[in-house]
Amino acid sequence: MPINIPNNLPAITILKNENIFIMDEQRASQQDIRPLRIALCNLMPLKIVTETDFIRVLSNTPLQIELDFFYMDKHDSKNTSKEHLNIFYKTFDQIKHKRYDGLIITGAPVENLEFEQVDYWNDISEVMEWTKTNVTNTLHICWGAQAGLYHHYGIRKYGLDKKLFGVFEHQITDNKIPLFRGFDDTFLTPHSRYTENRIADIKKHKDLILAAWSEKAGVHVVLAKNNRQIFVTGHFEYNSGTLKEEYDRDVKKGLPIDVPENYYPRNDPKTKPLVKWRANANLFFVNWLNYYVYQETPYDWI
Repeated sequence: MPINIPNNLPAITILKNENIFIMDEQRASQQDIRPLRIALCNLMPLKIVTETDFIRVLSNTPLQIELDFFYMDKHDSKNTSKEHLNIFYKTFDQIKHKRYDGLIITGAPVENLEFEQVDYWNDISEVMEWTKTNVTNTLHICWGAQAGLYHHYGIRKYGLDKKLFGVFEHQITDNKIPLFRGFDDTFLTPHSRYTENRIADIKKHKDLILAAWSEKAGVHVVLAKNNRQIFVTGHFEYNSGTLKEEYDRDVKKGLPIDVPENYYPRNDPKTKPLVKWRANANLFFVNWLNYYVYQETPYDWI
């Protein structure tokens, strides 16, 4: 997929070295087509890493994408430079007059807080309300999924005894769901979180569909029956080294952390991790963009 992103975004160099097709602004302007307009609400502290991860998995269809980044500007971002934010990011106030074909709301390292204790809760709630009228389909990831389920449907999150950490096998509840078209009967996805939503809460809500789940990881993918919202508690977008970086960071800090499950050969952190979810991740985002964004958005929506 040709993705129209700023010419000097740091992700470009990384992804070109991986032979990922990226289209810069100059080349995109020469194509006489209406691109899909996708926004990324980036709540992660290491924003450049998250940008790169999502651009990588959005790069596998022939559709052209115009990607806008925005962030919660009232929250002090300590891990990404002000210069990067000023050059590549917009605030919500700067984009809320627009309409988007798709929006991704990322995870955030605040899951041990109650939602109302998060310093930008009112702001992200405003974003989620705005999506009802200004976004064709919104994809919520990890804490973003828990926040969306709570805001829109009143679904609670619950603390776990220890961090759910590793790569887990999942089952699809109905293989006719377009989001999982082409998937195998079971598939793997990374998870990294201290909280969970419960399957029983999802199943008893009349407006939600449990689309994928795991015996060990629990709720994974939930669809709103209105076809406007998707909630994913895992991380299709993680690259090969993300769990390793999280593990090494926590070990260095002396935090109690288990070796991520089903990630290292022989469960040995001295070995190179095995990527077992890349094909699933690419197919998931291709299906999201095709069936829930492109096929649903009118040409004159923007």
